Amino acid sequence: MARAAGGAGDAGRHEAGRDEAVAGLPAAGPAPERARRRTVVVIGGGMGGLVAARALRRRGLNVTLLERSGRFGGTVDGRSLGGFQLDSGAESFSTRSATVPALAAELGLADRIVTPDATGAWVQLPGRDLRTSAQPLPNSGVLGIPADPADPAITAVIGRSGSLRAALDRVLPVGALATRGRVSLGELVRTRMGEEVLARLVAPVAGGVFSADPDDLDVDSVAPGLRATMARLGSLGAAAGALRTAAPAGSAVGGLAGGIAQLRDALVAELVADGADLRTGEQVTGLARSATGWTVTTEHSSLTRRIPADAVLVATEGRAAVDLLAPVIPALAAERPDPVPGVALVTLIVDVPELDARPRGTGVLVARGVEGVAAKALTHATAKWAWLRDQAGPGSHVLRLSFGRVGDTPADVGLATPDDVLYRHALADASTLLDVPIVEADVLDWDVVRWEGALPHASVGHRERVARIRAVVAGESASLAVTGGWLAGTGLVAVIDDARARAQALADALDGTPATDAPAAGV
Repeated sequence: MARAAGGAGDAGRHEAGRDEAVAGLPAAGPAPERARRRTVVVIGGGMGGLVAARALRRRGLNVTLLERSGRFGGTVDGRSLGGFQLDSGAESFSTRSATVPALAAELGLADRIVTPDATGAWVQLPGRDLRTSAQPLPNSGVLGIPADPADPAITAVIGRSGSLRAALDRVLPVGALATRGRVSLGELVRTRMGEEVLARLVAPVAGGVFSADPDDLDVDSVAPGLRATMARLGSLGAAAGALRTAAPAGSAVGGLAGGIAQLRDALVAELVADGADLRTGEQVTGLARSATGWTVTTEHSSLTRRIPADAVLVATEGRAAVDLLAPVIPALAAERPDPVPGVALVTLIVDVPELDARPRGTGVLVARGVEGVAAKALTHATAKWAWLRDQAGPGSHVLRLSFGRVGDTPADVGLATPDDVLYRHALADASTLLDVPIVEADVLDWDVVRWEGALPHASVGHRERVARIRAVVAGESASLAVTGGWLAGTGLVAVIDDARARAQALADALDGTPATDAPAAGV
């Protein structure tokens, strides 16, 4: 049997090796096909791959999970910095769905679920005086779309004229925007509520969440149900308010005391304990149909291995998935997604007692066009999360600044910028955005984490592309499935829901159960 890459993979080999361990026993004749436990190879060990592997194991299937890097979890990861255990990537999840809290509870982490500080974030808008052009971000509606444009908190951000223009949404006919295909978030907001709502509310939120311009985001992918609700209620504001009201009570996001990376760690631990074969450092180089199913070819430490499987689930990022599948399904070559942007995260641990007052709430989203600020967002982590604030104590603060957006040029500050340059930008930007001077002498520790190609976004036409890809893959074989953020959408909820749906459909196919196409985020 092929040797795993060590760590979790070594522990995971035990289940798969049991058949070999009894090879010396007297032959009992061939087992009937229905008695043989089917094997699924999951390619890609991010959160989608881990969740899919878990769902498959719970259906009684043998699972081998192959990850090309040295660790699992994708953009969910953690590290120790300045005596704190911090998330390196995702640090919160949407609570508009019970998906993540339910998974956390299943993994024994329910008592760690926390909500952020209620003060909320601010938005930094362009202006001659950046101090006066920063405003608390209203928390009504969805994705910055206000439920009530006349709310004083909304007017403070978009101005009186902007509020009056947005109010026309209540009387404008809904028209074809509610039903026609290929509508962007930007077009919908601009048409219904005007440019001020788009530029000063929706664009900063979209930039912070998706690192993309609203005009490039498919509205049905990033805000499912919004247009249908608008058609039913007659206005975009009413639809935004209804979607927010329909969400579970409390904050729109949650986290885990100790960091989101605990989800990854608990998934890996459960899979290993349950006998899944987890392998890191395993680069999949080929996928081919075989007489009994599939053969997966990998490279590991200069060794070529061929792994037989009854079914395969591909959970890599989009370009890698298409490159792997196109030799088997040539029609997929035309669906290879464009490169997606990367993000550089600079974390500063500082000793600045003035920040105890949380001058900008839990952080600041930055609108495009703010001169002198390169970051797209700042998270004041010790203001946002009480568990981290309690660890830090008075005067010590954790700040996280994010650099990089869709549409950036090589000259923009972002993924390719050297660490020392990013550090200087982070110090300057944090001082500006928080309106508190922060100098190098205040810094106790800092680091830079880069996520290359980590921000798949649902551009206009995304849903149609996903539907085509699903149809082509389904037409090839019921024993093949594809999942991942490039299809499912941004965020843990979308990735987890889609991974479970694809894994369950694959298990049904192997069981001979008639499959129904379970709806997934972004489809």
